[in-house]
Amino acid sequence: MLSTKTMTAEQLYARLKNIKVGGSFCQFSLKKCQELVPLINEINRLKAEKNAVILVHTYVSPEIVYGVGDYIGDSYGLSKNAMETDAKTIVFVAVRFMGETAKILNPEKEVLIPSDYNGCDLADCIDAAKVRELRKQFPNHTFVCYINTSCEVKAECDVCVTSANVVKIIERIPNNNIYFLPDNLMGQNLIESMKKLGVKKNIEIFSGSCCVHRDYHVDDVLRIRTEYPDAKIVSHPECRPEVCKESDFVGSTSQMFKYIRESLSEQFMMITECGLSSRLNVEFPDKKIVGSCTLCPFMKSNTLADILRVLKNPTDKDRVIIDPELLKRAKKSLDKMFEYGK
Repeated sequence: MLSTKTMTAEQLYARLKNIKVGGSFCQFSLKKCQELVPLINEINRLKAEKNAVILVHTYVSPEIVYGVGDYIGDSYGLSKNAMETDAKTIVFVAVRFMGETAKILNPEKEVLIPSDYNGCDLADCIDAAKVRELRKQFPNHTFVCYINTSCEVKAECDVCVTSANVVKIIERIPNNNIYFLPDNLMGQNLIESMKKLGVKKNIEIFSGSCCVHRDYHVDDVLRIRTEYPDAKIVSHPECRPEVCKESDFVGSTSQMFKYIRESLSEQFMMITECGLSSRLNVEFPDKKIVGSCTLCPFMKSNTLADILRVLKNPTDKDRVIIDPELLKRAKKSLDKMFEYGK
């Protein structure tokens, strides 16, 4: 956890100066840091005063990650962090479905989402009504939802999974008939993983995808292989199967970070949102990140100004409010995840 001590512009610049991805959006000068520091210090002062904790997804802007974040990670890891903290207020700097997951696991705590533009094209591609319709079409299937779904969708499904545990959990579900939603590309990769393991599952998949990861193509990988033959290709399982097949490592955000940290290689292409590359630039400046960079418009919509606003004067629009009965139903799919994931 970061200290709430006053930060200077020089300290912030020292942390962010090595970031070389994301274009001007994620480039930092000392002057820019001087403009950011007053907001950062006010947020850190206020969160201590209000007994609040700030959870920050890796994909949000670097000044938030390294200026005010108490915990940094992926959606699942951050929701676990929320359960571990004694803070009465959680500011979840990410997108709404992540804040909902934190609220499901911490119903007694106030959870705030600072950005108005807090949707997710993957999570928003399916709703509860569609799941109910699919369940009628596939009555003998166990419905498995990716954590990147709304509370309402989780409430209609049997088991929730993350990109880190999906293979393990699908393998352990006793029913051989599985309906996986909403990510079609992850579903295709899941089917391939089951084949490699020799596990027979009849897996139906929905048609959704993530705007960040579906835009990478195998040609991008092959080009990097030619230009940087020593580079390791690291991708997320939300990518196209042909991209994953050409990658040296495929894993969740936290698994990719761990792979880079422990790897002896010096060059990497990161096939994911560029927030992870920014973190790698900061924390492992000797490792070179090559290739393209893709921004998530939803994650990057979070700002220091909005974080300060919700700390000062949150409205019901900022609060994650879930009907108790809906929350109870949604939690069952998460409880099943914990059960199968042991």
